[in-house]
Amino acid sequence: MAVFESTYPEIEVSTQTITERVFAGLESSPDKMVLCDGVSGAQLTAAQFMLQVKQLAGGLTARGFGAGHVVAILAPNCPEYCVIFHAVAWAGGTVTTLNPTYTAAEVRHQLNDAKAEVLFTLPSLLEVAESAIEGTAVEETVIIGSADNTTSMADLMAEPLDEQVAVDVSTHTVVLPYSSGTTGLPKGVKLSHQNLVVNVDQTIAASGFCEGEVAVAFLPFFHIYGMSVLMNMHLARAGALVTLPRFDLPLYLQLCQDHRSRRLWIVPPVALALAKYPLIDNYDLSSVEQVFSGAAPLGAELSDEVAVRLNCQSVQGYGMTELSPVSHASSNESAKAGASGLALPSTQCRIVDTETGADLAAGEAGELWIKGPQVMQGYLNNPEATAETLSSDGWLRTGDIAVIDDEGYMTVVDRLKELIKYKGFQVAPAELEALLVAHAAIADAAVIGLADQEAGELPVAFVVAGEQAPSESEIKDYIAENLAHYKQIHRVYFVAEIPKSASGKILRRLLRDELNA
Repeated sequence: MAVFESTYPEIEVSTQTITERVFAGLESSPDKMVLCDGVSGAQLTAAQFMLQVKQLAGGLTARGFGAGHVVAILAPNCPEYCVIFHAVAWAGGTVTTLNPTYTAAEVRHQLNDAKAEVLFTLPSLLEVAESAIEGTAVEETVIIGSADNTTSMADLMAEPLDEQVAVDVSTHTVVLPYSSGTTGLPKGVKLSHQNLVVNVDQTIAASGFCEGEVAVAFLPFFHIYGMSVLMNMHLARAGALVTLPRFDLPLYLQLCQDHRSRRLWIVPPVALALAKYPLIDNYDLSSVEQVFSGAAPLGAELSDEVAVRLNCQSVQGYGMTELSPVSHASSNESAKAGASGLALPSTQCRIVDTETGADLAAGEAGELWIKGPQVMQGYLNNPEATAETLSSDGWLRTGDIAVIDDEGYMTVVDRLKELIKYKGFQVAPAELEALLVAHAAIADAAVIGLADQEAGELPVAFVVAGEQAPSESEIKDYIAENLAHYKQIHRVYFVAEIPKSASGKILRRLLRDELNA
């Protein structure tokens, strides 16, 4: 077995719960602002946050929704989200996090699968919530704020629960985010306290994260990137978060300027904006030392554009929900353009041939397999999917095609299931997309395979034009100048926007549906 070992020293696996880990980072600065609502300006100090967590944990316990129970959150980012998450964890319960843009049917599916008994939401989402809970185990809907004839979050505040409810940190599932994994419909990912805590510590060690950093948090807390890298890591390192319920570029830039953010946590669509939008020049971002992109591959050209535009380092990392979420990261001292960085401490990797199952050497492309203490426990209620994703000896099959060079830097080539087969050649959409968005007249792009009787699949592009739209022939000539014959674009479709998930991943299924229609 050819195993790529982390270049970092091994990390100690903590016995703390995720909330104990967060509190440990905050206790030395009780009067420091740690949470701020970016829209209203409302703030919580470390002491206020910890007290509210304990009061809500006490209230949940008093109502019978504490230890051993599942609580769902259907809300965008706000300071209260962090309080609810950690109150449930402190009370010995399990949180399941829902996308606030879900339909009632999607919410209902997750509530049923996770067996949630309480649902926290906002007044604006109450109609969806009330429809969604029909036929589920949810006994109470709790409103963040207030609404007529409902229980408010304030109503649940009770005598503080002073001590963490005892749990086995290695086996207790503290959170159930949902992910499609390598295939199929969304599945509940079982993450333990130990998964979350060790990944916070691993990411701090590998990213060069400094104590007290302030970040503007638009990356959704319901998604593992926002949940772990922003909410938990910042609080655990005595940092602060300014929450945004959705991405708003002018407001985001204003808040980054006002709070003197050292690091911008982003996804590739935001990298495009930072690199290309004239609006950026209206703000003082001189405090920014690093832009860190995750959730989807970021091409070297676009990464370099961001670095030049903001006069800072532009790096990226790699992860997935099943990895709690980070396995690779780059710091300012360990960055390589286009690469996702080095394996985190205590993280092992393999590159496996998708046809033969044989291990591959440095420089060869195959499926990335990962092993480490951040690997999930498995999928909820789905042993078949767990067995497909986790090997019997603990290796996680990521479903991503990657290369690891002789220095240990990992670069994602593409998703295994998204490779385009053109006349026997494998074409990676990510490579074409990175080149397309590097074109000065292209604002965004996505590439998928179009079924073809002769070739198998033809690479076709969906393009969002910039201010001066290029022609289809100009785009094809541009690709021809830069890539091999089998990687050429055969058709170009000009669209208003590229459909993407909340975490920035291209929703290729919607593009395929559009073509088929």
